Amino acid sequence: MTTGRVGQIQVYTGEGKGKTTAGVGLCIRAAGAGLRVIFVQYIKGGRRSSELDVMEGAGVEVVRPARAWTGLLGSGPTDEDRRAVAEAWGVSSAAITGGEYDVVVMDEVNVALAYGLLEWPTVFEVLRDRPLHVEVVLTGRGAPEELVEMADLVTEMVPRKHYYDAGVNARLGIEY
Repeated sequence: MTTGRVGQIQVYTGEGKGKTTAGVGLCIRAAGAGLRVIFVQYIKGGRRSSELDVMEGAGVEVVRPARAWTGLLGSGPTDEDRRAVAEAWGVSSAAITGGEYDVVVMDEVNVALAYGLLEWPTVFEVLRDRPLHVEVVLTGRGAPEELVEMADLVTEMVPRKHYYDAGVNARLGIEY
């Protein structure tokens, strides 16, 4: 559904909590407005987060190529991380360039870029050459400076205080 509007490039990055949550909220809002939306998770495998069913129920297409927890928080990228990122990029780039979606959210793509699992020049070309109406949201820590410069909106989540530091574990319905 093309709307005659101009899509922007949004980046949610930083060390604080809320990047994916902001992307999810935008998906729900866009779907509620009748826009065609796809949400692609790059490195979040393992347990399925609670918000995905709600997004799908609202008409958002959800794609999760990662099957296992990422190695990025431990020993570094795994073959599974590489496979998942390649598949996620294939879906994302087709969604962006194909023009059938109004909003494309690439969740944790900045992490894939930071770890070299995806090359910036490739992403840059797709973002630069996208159809005019396509809004693209890129989330995750470590957004490359080139992306920050290219983006129309950049929000950096800054942690001031976090209950994880006090020993509170991730909670169903709040963190996942």
